[in-house]
Amino acid sequence: MTTVPMTGSSRQAGSSGASATIPGAHFRRVLGNVPTSVAVVAGIGPDGQPVGLAIGTFTSVSMNPPLIAFCPGESSTSWPKIRMARRFCVNVLAAGQEDVCAAFASKQPDKFRGLSWAAAGNGAPRLENVVAWVECDLEAEYQAGDHSIAVGRVTHLETGAGEMPLVFLGGRYLSVD
Repeated sequence: MTTVPMTGSSRQAGSSGASATIPGAHFRRVLGNVPTSVAVVAGIGPDGQPVGLAIGTFTSVSMNPPLIAFCPGESSTSWPKIRMARRFCVNVLAAGQEDVCAAFASKQPDKFRGLSWAAAGNGAPRLENVVAWVECDLEAEYQAGDHSIAVGRVTHLETGAGEMPLVFLGGRYLSVD
């Protein structure tokens, strides 16, 4: 696994080069206009127990080799446990699974309580009734502000029983019809 600090400049030609301070509320309000998928990244922690976190940054990166990415926050207590396992399953949530997202976005100790899941081929938890699941090995991780960019090498993927994905837009959950 590679962990690299993000450096360099993304300034456009002609910019003053001054760092702008952008208020967090403004940043969130503007970027809240961009719809995101809702997924749960799950693995098995060092104690042998399932662990997971909700993410809204899941994306494909490359077809050859097959790579995906997501951005866990540095305050996550679940991601370090999954990182140690180096294997995980991304569960793309279906419309109507807002309660599943809420459980995995929480700090509660047993996020799997009351949920149906089975071990995926790589041993990581695969949730029932999701739109799709993607089994991965951790390929690389890059530091990026108050998050990191985790890159997974896809080892297996399938569509699930869920028909329409859960989407987050404008501070609320939506389904795509």
